[in-house]
Amino acid sequence: MEDLKNTLNENSTVVKLNNILKEGGVIAFVTDTVWGIGCLPYSEKGVNRIYEIKGRDREKPLILMSDKEENLMPYVKDVPDKAKELMSEFFPGALTLVVKKSEKTPAFITSNKDTVGIRVPDNTFFKELCSKIEGHVLATTSANLSNHPSSKTYEDAINSIGNLVDIVFQDDETSKCAGRESTVALVTDNNITILRQGSVNITDKNQY
Repeated sequence: MEDLKNTLNENSTVVKLNNILKEGGVIAFVTDTVWGIGCLPYSEKGVNRIYEIKGRDREKPLILMSDKEENLMPYVKDVPDKAKELMSEFFPGALTLVVKKSEKTPAFITSNKDTVGIRVPDNTFFKELCSKIEGHVLATTSANLSNHPSSKTYEDAINSIGNLVDIVFQDDETSKCAGRESTVALVTDNNITILRQGSVNITDKNQY
């Protein structure tokens, strides 16, 4: 495990980061909710490592995160109007939307489901990280062992999975997370189903 801090503006770090990811590497990082781990979306080796690192049930899919909404659009088949309205209000932020996936999204990310979760975290460091990654998208989940509490600090992440990943990017005072998971909402046609209640409260679904 390599610990890098405030070095994303250095070309050598960016080259190293992309080489590690292309070889199936897994990295840990802060977001606006809890700490996460991720790999490239097309890296089956990286995805397999994430499941092994966490001891995660293969029936539980990963989600795709990026610094910009448009980077995620090639991975989805269509976005219902209600999903677009939620994205307009809550992206970037602590909302994960589950919508129909496109052929670009590998089945090994989605546990062979026909949907995929997408999110744009509202976190300065994470946005900078994604901007440096080729493709600007990561397949992600929380940085903790399954059935253990989510990592809310850099120290939590190090203690939980630090020796199991390739890079842990240390946060700074401007990139702290809130410590509560994102809300996960499935949007199909005109229906919104809350799969997990988290930081975002969609109190009146009829307004959408």
